[in-house]
Amino acid sequence: MGIRGLMSFVEDHSNEFFTDLKLRDTKIVIDGYALFHRLSFNSNLELRYGGDYDSFAEIVQKFFESLFACNICPYVLLDGGCDISDKKLTTLKDRAREKIQMAHSLSVGGSGYVCPLLIREVFIQVLIKLQVCFVQCFSEADRDIMTLANHWNCPVLSSDSDFCIFDLKAGFCPLNSFQWRNINTIKGTQNYIPAKCFSLDAFCHHFSNMNKALLPLFAVLCGNDHINLPIMETFLSKACLPLGATSSKGRRHHRILGLLNWLSHFANPTEALDNVLKYLPKKDRENVKELLCCSMEEYQQSQVKLQDFFQCGTYVCPDALNLGLPEWVLVALAKGQLSPFISDALVLRRTILHTQVENMQQPNAHRISQPIRQIIYGLLLNASLHLDKTSRNALPPQPLAFSEVERINKNIKTSIIDAVELAKDHSDLSKLTELSLRRRQMLLLETLKVKQTILEPIPASLKLPVAVSCYWLQHTETKTKLHHLQSLLLTMLLGPLTSIINSPGKEELQEDGAKMLYAEFQRVKVQTRLGTRLDLDTAHIFCQWQSCLQMGMYLNQLLSTPLPEPDLTRPSAFNTLNEDIWRHTKYGGTLYISTLYSGSLVHGLCQQLLASTSVESLLSMCPEAKQLYEHLFNATRSYAPTEIFLPKGKSNSKKKRQKKQNTSYSKNRGRTTAHTKCWYKGNNRFGLLMVENLEEHNEASDLE
Repeated sequence: MGIRGLMSFVEDHSNEFFTDLKLRDTKIVIDGYALFHRLSFNSNLELRYGGDYDSFAEIVQKFFESLFACNICPYVLLDGGCDISDKKLTTLKDRAREKIQMAHSLSVGGSGYVCPLLIREVFIQVLIKLQVCFVQCFSEADRDIMTLANHWNCPVLSSDSDFCIFDLKAGFCPLNSFQWRNINTIKGTQNYIPAKCFSLDAFCHHFSNMNKALLPLFAVLCGNDHINLPIMETFLSKACLPLGATSSKGRRHHRILGLLNWLSHFANPTEALDNVLKYLPKKDRENVKELLCCSMEEYQQSQVKLQDFFQCGTYVCPDALNLGLPEWVLVALAKGQLSPFISDALVLRRTILHTQVENMQQPNAHRISQPIRQIIYGLLLNASLHLDKTSRNALPPQPLAFSEVERINKNIKTSIIDAVELAKDHSDLSKLTELSLRRRQMLLLETLKVKQTILEPIPASLKLPVAVSCYWLQHTETKTKLHHLQSLLLTMLLGPLTSIINSPGKEELQEDGAKMLYAEFQRVKVQTRLGTRLDLDTAHIFCQWQSCLQMGMYLNQLLSTPLPEPDLTRPSAFNTLNEDIWRHTKYGGTLYISTLYSGSLVHGLCQQLLASTSVESLLSMCPEAKQLYEHLFNATRSYAPTEIFLPKGKSNSKKKRQKKQNTSYSKNRGRTTAHTKCWYKGNNRFGLLMVENLEEHNEASDLE
């Protein structure tokens, strides 16, 4: 992010450019994107298994509790979608390629940093439950962060080097020197967080008191996320210090130093820019000048007044208003109720599908959820056509299609995906919220190919995940096995388990059983993290499930949640104002964390179920969890392919004998030809027994 090499350059001169802060009793504006990446990558979280969202939620909670303990009031600003100019597309594609390489490295036991797919959704849910003020900006948040922080005269917390360029009244605190885990006390009463604050005045003073207004030109000449002109190498090689270092970091720092020294000789940006252009061929000067000036505007104040949003809920973004989007869409985007994925599809008709730690030799895991996305695109199509008329008059008419940037092997490719044309009453985005709950729910469930009746016994918070799981099971390309389904459903029990444990009035035996099962799940999770080798095929299957869940959630949000939003993860108590809970968790009590999906747990359960453990033995200690598991399994089993219920290790001859036997039962006893599945439903209805037991039964049947 930002200007490559600048952050490490200023940190190498920490004593000159930074001042020490004891942060307390203040507002702080936080770069949400930078924060959740920092917490993901610097908290020893497991990244190979697709996301331990419970552990991540706990880290996020502790971070904000540290702020609250120091009377620091956080305001989190999240990036939205790409703006209509799409000027960062090249940068985004480069990052997508880098993520593929890192995901591949992680998948084969190497190192790398790839955020789990649902990390942003988890982060937002935690913010909501902690009642932390946040907004999702319409596009990139940097300018809005700077403008709001200057309005309130408070510091910015980020890791983006662009904030070394912005003129911030109260300064910029880098995340890597923000010691939130190390709260100190003044005179035993006042808590504070030790931090460092970048001083723009000290920075400019170091370079001959250069004019601050020259820094945006420095940023675009150096190359940032918005601009990277190869022709500028001509200028840099002639005007600045020659390369004098061998390492890439050394070369970047040498260039930064030379460019800053060169710019410090000019009084203002106009004079400096004119001198830059002298080094370029005359035929290129006008075009380069226009591009540089346009890019420098990214460091100017934003027109969005986010203080109005935080004080009275009013979000007015001129860029968004100019597009003529429905009011409800703009409000939902600002509140994080719609994803930037929706914004990109709506404004650009282009989305980027993020790579997970998956099997790179297989088609990317998002292929399975493409039919869900086609319905999303169909719902957005009418508004997109309107955008074509209002914002793209210079372009020829667009086809009824959207483009997706996706992984192909270890590279990226842009694929063209047709939108599904929907009925008239579904095709007007501005009136989508006016559809009845029944109609919206029907469209969601039809997309997922699930009957509403199967969801009736399922708890509200699990209805969408179960519906998504039914969709996932119906796609044969997932190669799902019984132990995959069992592990997934067992992991879904964590939320209800914490409810049992924390609910007042529960009998002691019930609570103890829930605690024992919870402890067993935690043991499995820890054991999995201790060097277990990643099963790539299993990882790919669960990446496919996460993609289905993500797109199912996005469709559900676009339809104004006809099914309740899944609670991706929640600590037992998020209300930090509750002093008893605060004291309990702070001074050694057990904090029970629930999650909808925990990668380490689901992979560990897979291994145990394949080895010796049965679902029945696991759940015997907690009858309530067993009963819920039965409901979950009952709902999903009818959508699973028959073969996942077949015994393990069947030879071809045995399969033929089974087929003959099934036919015999069908003719003589009037039973279904799917004899194996029929017996499974009748005698082992909920997948509680090991599949070997089913094989023993079939062998006994052969002797009848």
